[in-house]
Amino acid sequence: MEVTQSPLSLHLHFPPPNSLNHHNNNIHKHFSKIKSSTRTQPIQTQNPTIPNKKFSKKHQQFDEKDAFPASLPLHKKNPLAIYKDIRRFARQNQLKEALTIMDYMDQQGIPVNPTTFSALIAACIRAKSLTKAKEIHTHLRINGLESNEFLRTKLVHMYISCGSIEDAKRVFDKCTSTASVYPWNALIRGTVISGKKRYGDVLTAYQEMRVNGVELNEYTFSNVIKSFAGASALKQGFKTHAIMIKNGMISSSVLKTSLIDMYFKCGKVRLAHNMFEEMHERDIVAWGAIIAGFAHNRRQWEALDCVRWMAIERMYPNSVIITTILPVIGEVWARRLGQEVHCYLLKTKGYSRELTIQSGLIDMYCKCGDMGSGRRVFYGSRERNAISWTALMSGYASNGRLEQALRSVVWMQQEGCRPDVVTVATVIPVCAKLKTLKHGKEIHAFAVKKLYLPNVSLTTSLIKMYSKCGVLDYSVKLFDGMEDRNVIAWTAMIDSYVENGCTYKAFNVFRFMQWSKHRPDSVTIARMLCICSEIKALKLGKEIHGHILKKDFESIPFVSAELVKMYGSCGFVLSAKSVFNAVPVKGSMTWTAIIEAYGYNKLWQDAIKLFDEMRTRFTPNDFTFKVVVSICEQAGFADDACRIFKLMSERYKVKISEEHYAIIIGLLNRSGRTREAQRFIEMSNLLS
Repeated sequence: MEVTQSPLSLHLHFPPPNSLNHHNNNIHKHFSKIKSSTRTQPIQTQNPTIPNKKFSKKHQQFDEKDAFPASLPLHKKNPLAIYKDIRRFARQNQLKEALTIMDYMDQQGIPVNPTTFSALIAACIRAKSLTKAKEIHTHLRINGLESNEFLRTKLVHMYISCGSIEDAKRVFDKCTSTASVYPWNALIRGTVISGKKRYGDVLTAYQEMRVNGVELNEYTFSNVIKSFAGASALKQGFKTHAIMIKNGMISSSVLKTSLIDMYFKCGKVRLAHNMFEEMHERDIVAWGAIIAGFAHNRRQWEALDCVRWMAIERMYPNSVIITTILPVIGEVWARRLGQEVHCYLLKTKGYSRELTIQSGLIDMYCKCGDMGSGRRVFYGSRERNAISWTALMSGYASNGRLEQALRSVVWMQQEGCRPDVVTVATVIPVCAKLKTLKHGKEIHAFAVKKLYLPNVSLTTSLIKMYSKCGVLDYSVKLFDGMEDRNVIAWTAMIDSYVENGCTYKAFNVFRFMQWSKHRPDSVTIARMLCICSEIKALKLGKEIHGHILKKDFESIPFVSAELVKMYGSCGFVLSAKSVFNAVPVKGSMTWTAIIEAYGYNKLWQDAIKLFDEMRTRFTPNDFTFKVVVSICEQAGFADDACRIFKLMSERYKVKISEEHYAIIIGLLNRSGRTREAQRFIEMSNLLS
């Protein structure tokens, strides 16, 4: 006889006192039925010499769900079976059902064991529900298990995972044994992974551990170093490194990998590399740390060299490393290397099916300008999500195919894939470039509907989009409504006013920014200097110069270049030259700025001399040649223009534009050199 099953029903009531015998009889009948169902049935065969196939099968045992049906009321179950029900619900993340059973256990006065509470706490950590966390803590107190050190440690971790550092500290402060390292580790670990900038809390806890004589272990140092890495606390990292050496723990590969990560995040690339080379046995995690470190510090070729070095040592990249190096390959336009990585992924088979890697391949091919391969990877995948769609959309945008990028938003929704916040952030700049106000408003409405706003990054993109579309009022409303502004948002509002011809309002925004908690960064300063150059605002330019000296921005090339041009455009050539001479390391950008400053003040011969001096030290770029040719046109230097034209085409292999030809032809005609002008006209016709 087969026992039918029905969904679990929770009968939270007491059995009547006079039903004890009836209850026992029911249980006896119930088990008699189960026993009778397990008896072996007679074997019926037509030929006794031929064994029955059913008889030859292995006897199938009953599962627990058959022996103890889920439909059995709780008051008829053994406490151990109820514990299993609670743990099962906890594993399935059904905390509400598990806590309902806990309420019943409290009503009946049945104690709950620590193992069950451990499962409940683990489920609450996954759910990150503070309300459920406090309910579990209450049940734990009722059961008298609050002094259990193992569960206390779990409680600390649970509260921090739910975002309540204060409750975690209250539980931690009640710990009877402060010499045990485990509650401390839970407190530090939880603080690190909480996602908030709590470097000070980690440092305080770490220092208290040392004062109280707690024996620090590998797990402690690993979490502390991770916190220092996130806060770029290099000085504390050096001290902790020294303590690890003193305690003889530096041989741990886990800690060495943590130190590599910390030094990279603090910008100490050489120290991180030295630490890696000191490792005798390098596992896949260590290789991943150094590759990611080089990639995040814009050392793309070093990151790719590490991948080759890794393959030489017969350590092959996993999915994490592949995901790290694919964007690096795209950034350096190493398409052939990207194809080799793609072949490796196809050979391994497993990795090529992962959506994150497929999205990385799409992004890599698109960055290398190979939209065809990117599309083949996209449409060749069996499954597509918002990340892969966004990668394709970004590829279209970066390759100038803006309308296709915009249409991709429609296509992905027709496929049943909803755009996420990253998709919205990708498509808003596309609307700005196309100046499609209608589509921009629709995407704005979608972002509001999906509760993606307020989001600083999205709001800043919307400010720029409305400004590009000529609707400055919308940009102002969005900016005024922002609760949390960052430097990028302030700079976007300044640019919006400038683009729409409201220069003095841009100055007012800059003033308000100086009074706010967000001080102007190097990009904002360079933008304001450019505005000062355009409207000849020398007084404000000098104020900004003082800010540059205070913040030590003069060593940044684009800032010093804009400062030189500002003084030059305002007619102060000596000040421009003084700023130029004060720059410690001069690049092509700074040299071009001083040449342009001399050109503003009609010191054309000096500007040409500076250009010749520059060529002995640096290679001029396209913008430098554009500035010098423009100076030759203003001064009427036909010979110098021809000489520079020859340098561009023969020595520096710069692409000659129609504008360059027009300047040369005009100069030669004004100088009466019509035959030479005709030759340049014939050369320019070859461009079309």
